[in-house]
Amino acid sequence: MPETRFMNANTVADFMGVSLPTAYKIIRKLNMELKAQGYIIISGKVPTKYFEKKFYGGN
Repeated sequence: MPETRFMNANTVADFMGVSLPTAYKIIRKLNMELKAQGYIIISGKVPTKYFEKKFYGGN
């Protein structure tokens, strides 16, 4: 997993083995969840820790 705070669509696509449009859909969904919880989001990026938590149970 990358050692950065945020993952962009290219990183998500490479890591998950999906297309770029699918990566954007994943990021959009995760950002909508974060926004509903009251977090400030960055369009086109998702926090790495939240990504890990949602897909792999986190550490």
